[in-house]
Amino acid sequence: MVRTAEKPRICRALISVWNKDGIEDLSRKLHGMGVELVSTGGTSGLLVSKGIPVIDVAELTGFPEMMDGRVKTLHPKIHGGILAIRDNDAHKSSMRIHRIPAIDMVVVNLYPFEETVAGGAGYDEIIENIDIGGPAMIRSAAKNHRNVTVIVDPDDYGEVCSILESEGEVPFAMRQKLAAKAFARSAAYDRAISNWFSDVLEYPDMPWRSHGGELGQVMRYGENPHQWAAFYRDFKPETGVASARQVQGRTLSYNNICDTDAAFSLVSEFDASQTCAVAIIKHGNPCGVGLGSDLEEAYEKALKCDPVSAFGGVVALNGEVSKSVAEKITEIFTEVIIAPDASPEALAVFKEKKNLRLLLTGGLGDVKSDALQVRSVAGGILVQSRDNRNVDDCDLKVVSKRAPSQQEMEDLKLAAKIAKHVKSNAIVFARNGASVGIGAGQMSRIDSTQIALRKSKDAARAAGEKGALCTGSVMASDAFFPFADGLIAGIKAGATAVIQPGGSIRDDEVIAAADKAGIAMVFTGMRHFRH
Repeated sequence: MVRTAEKPRICRALISVWNKDGIEDLSRKLHGMGVELVSTGGTSGLLVSKGIPVIDVAELTGFPEMMDGRVKTLHPKIHGGILAIRDNDAHKSSMRIHRIPAIDMVVVNLYPFEETVAGGAGYDEIIENIDIGGPAMIRSAAKNHRNVTVIVDPDDYGEVCSILESEGEVPFAMRQKLAAKAFARSAAYDRAISNWFSDVLEYPDMPWRSHGGELGQVMRYGENPHQWAAFYRDFKPETGVASARQVQGRTLSYNNICDTDAAFSLVSEFDASQTCAVAIIKHGNPCGVGLGSDLEEAYEKALKCDPVSAFGGVVALNGEVSKSVAEKITEIFTEVIIAPDASPEALAVFKEKKNLRLLLTGGLGDVKSDALQVRSVAGGILVQSRDNRNVDDCDLKVVSKRAPSQQEMEDLKLAAKIAKHVKSNAIVFARNGASVGIGAGQMSRIDSTQIALRKSKDAARAAGEKGALCTGSVMASDAFFPFADGLIAGIKAGATAVIQPGGSIRDDEVIAAADKAGIAMVFTGMRHFRH
């Protein structure tokens, strides 16, 4: 049974904040309602300078702030006043005997640990920005939410004051919600600290690991309408969907975010100063990727690979979108466009498509980031380092009798980069700077090859061409060929060169099949499974 205090009146509030946004207005309103204010250091000094009466914590505890501010609120007269159960006779007796005044509201936010780390501070400075007293008070107040109101977010000041002015109390339901928020903030803070230590110590197998973030949005639903979902962002998210500015369009859905992240991760593999890149994603897999001297050429190449699947997809570009590119993209229905930037003329074109979601990131993603990836499974989570390498990091080895031509090698590298972002088993055909057939997520590599060939034939027919686009192309496989049959299927589809990790016990058999067909084969030594 949940016990609720009978209309607890707020007589005394302890205010100790690093982020002082809104604190003057809150304190002034509380004082106007007859609430006695207790405060510390910088917060106390600010309020006094604004003419708001404040009792210093040192006056309440009888002990001065000491050890460079490390010890100021860690005292029985603070935590006793917060934790005491107001209708418990033993607690009331202890308060009376030890002259502990009740504290009915705690307004605390924490030292800027995350900001300090993000700013590149040194070890000692980061350690000093680990808050101790703040989390202790937050947890004490949140635990005793039956009697105490805890506020950790300046965004809640206005609502709390409004309800105090109208009702004279903070309802239990609101105290519960504020307490839950306080525990979540404390958990996220500790998560940031523990993960920083893990990184500094290079301690990947830490016995406990926590993950969390700040609520970005609540979704209408998850992958399906019967599932609920929410999007939580890291404190300082990497450049991408989490950090992007949404210029227009409806709120992103769960599936939109998944696909947009996949698309932007793929185009971020390509240096915009070297080549323009466009990727079109549908249900987590690329249905077309193109490179070009400009984004219009790259988009046309990407679209040609699978124009049917591109309908209702997500388009990612690695450069600024021009008016002509915007007009091309909006010729078919597109759910989301994500790019570093867009010209004013392009924005005007997109504005005509009210339902189109447009995200601008200000730059490309960091494909070399060593940030962790987390996935939930029933009863636990899987954590791994990011797949932050690609074919450019490999010591490529030509294992066939014939070496690839310069154009074949360029296309092999492109196909390998695309295959990294295709669900396993992945087969990618590429020719002249574009994907021309993609097979994804099949149980065998032969199945993926056959699907890629079929789609390539469909794309050729849609373009008014005969045969298949993959004729005369190169082929990439995300993992080794366990048997020669997968390679042979690719050769029959029209591949003239193949890139794969190698490492099968039957590599000799596979290489022999390549030599028999007169095609070039390159080993990367690096697998890119994607599940």
